[in-house]
Amino acid sequence: FFFCRFLVEESGKNEHEVACFIKAPSTALDNLKCKIVNDISSLVVDDCEELVSNVICIECSDCEKTIPFPINVAIPFTSCFRGNYREIVVKVTDVNFQSKYLTPVSLDGYQGNHKETFAEVKVYQLGVFSVLSCLKKERFTVTKIGLSQKLSVDSRISFCYRPETFNSPAPMQLKIQPIEPSLVSTLKARHDMYHSVVSTSALVYVQHPSAQPFNRAVTITLPCPPNPEKKRQDETEHTRAISATVKRVATVYHARAVSASVRKSVENLSDTLKLLGHRNKEEGWKVFDDIIIQNARNGLVSFKLNEHLESFVVIRLSFLLENTYLLLFAQALEEAVCSTKANVILYRKRENPYKIVVLLSASKELIWELQNLHEEGYCGPPEPTQQFSLREGEQIHFRFRGNIFASENGKDFRKVYRLIFHSQRKPRLELQIKEVDEFGNHSSPHYKGTAVFYKITREMITKEWEQPLPYGEYQHQSPLCKLSLTLPKQEKLINRPRSTKRISSDSSEALWDNLLYWLAEELAEDNTSLLALCLPVQRSVLQLVRLKCPDNLTHQIYELLCCWKKTLPRSADKQQLLSRYLQRSGRSDLSEELRFKWQNKVF
Repeated sequence: FFFCRFLVEESGKNEHEVACFIKAPSTALDNLKCKIVNDISSLVVDDCEELVSNVICIECSDCEKTIPFPINVAIPFTSCFRGNYREIVVKVTDVNFQSKYLTPVSLDGYQGNHKETFAEVKVYQLGVFSVLSCLKKERFTVTKIGLSQKLSVDSRISFCYRPETFNSPAPMQLKIQPIEPSLVSTLKARHDMYHSVVSTSALVYVQHPSAQPFNRAVTITLPCPPNPEKKRQDETEHTRAISATVKRVATVYHARAVSASVRKSVENLSDTLKLLGHRNKEEGWKVFDDIIIQNARNGLVSFKLNEHLESFVVIRLSFLLENTYLLLFAQALEEAVCSTKANVILYRKRENPYKIVVLLSASKELIWELQNLHEEGYCGPPEPTQQFSLREGEQIHFRFRGNIFASENGKDFRKVYRLIFHSQRKPRLELQIKEVDEFGNHSSPHYKGTAVFYKITREMITKEWEQPLPYGEYQHQSPLCKLSLTLPKQEKLINRPRSTKRISSDSSEALWDNLLYWLAEELAEDNTSLLALCLPVQRSVLQLVRLKCPDNLTHQIYELLCCWKKTLPRSADKQQLLSRYLQRSGRSDLSEELRFKWQNKVF
């Protein structure tokens, strides 16, 4: 057996990236080829799965050759956060989109002399490989004598099967999806009807392959955080009772009264516990009102289940809520745990505004991403978009409209671009932008355009290994968001033939330019407004001058004086007219100095 390292050239760059290491006989290595196919990553992930590697395709270059399986494949990956509830697996997908999950034989940081984290698996078939972070599976078998099983991901969760629950051994598979309290708070803030929801247990997914009926009820215990208000009041009353006892100022009757008041307050804040679940996805969520859920100590709850449920969750309520709203909450909760809040960032290179970067970032990492972009020399405007929800593998398509378009290679413009969202990867595109019409936006000092973004859900993506980008106008759906962007106009130098060059017959033109600039500097020192000059120019000229030089008053006044001079006939006495306007503006001192400079040609 020999090791082979497959290097893949990154598109548009002269850099190579390690796609994978393969350990196989040398005769097999000669017939294997590998390529990175990240454009199809939407097809290899499902809910509660997170892609943490490149998507690679390994195939045989010669169909007549036979590969001596098994062979070992090691794929580099980067997992930012795993936690106790998740595990790393390798997913292998064949041409018919049938998938298998392989548990890595090792997660070493080295392959030969190459240092990186690798997921190494032993494979018996070729196909499309991807490393995923998935919910950890708990597997156990319930025999006829019963079983009491505490889960390794959370020892507080237990399943107690009494003897004779099943007629024959029944294998079980469980996955636990924890629910963050912040997620419940977000749903409550978004919808007032969920106000009575205090907390929830984890979402529990159960697979029961044998489908045997339950002969006896199964006791399930799991954590469901108590009402913090109730806990706070209990602690306050308990402290008061202890304080009264220590000081010995209370009679026996008074102590009983305190105890009664504690019980009364607890009763007033008594919670309601509801079990929601579904037998299968087609049937949907259901509220099981007939199941009694008991409070145990330390925030644990327990109940007995007489039938198999594919998934279930316990919800703690501060007061009763209609079943219709409970079902809506369960649906919203299930969707929310599979979604991530994200933002689109479109920044330009500080030294080169024609170079931009577009990336998708999880909202919780937005500040960190912006800091990284600033360090790379990118900046706004525009500012990042408002946050929106994306599931793993969903796509953002975008195109440019208006007087700006973009290219990935500097040649192919007017394309649609794609970013595929993966919460643990950083989808990013570096583009070059350019104006469509160099004579467009003539009333503005900038070229103007808009980047329009569309959300493509996994259900909208066809299951085909070739994923061409659509070139339609997306008229069937509304944009997810838009970002406005501008390009500064550059002054163009026109090289005319000698015979057509403009030659000024009046040698005083250059002197006038110097004189007007001196006058602009003098007026700008006193913060003279454009309207105070009393020059007979149209309001549109004033607006154009302000747009052209937004941050420099000297240049604004100079441009205004030049525009005024261009409106005068060649025979007009410019010095006399300008002196008169300066006197009207209350600047007789500059009027006299202007006359002196013009007569003596002193600038």
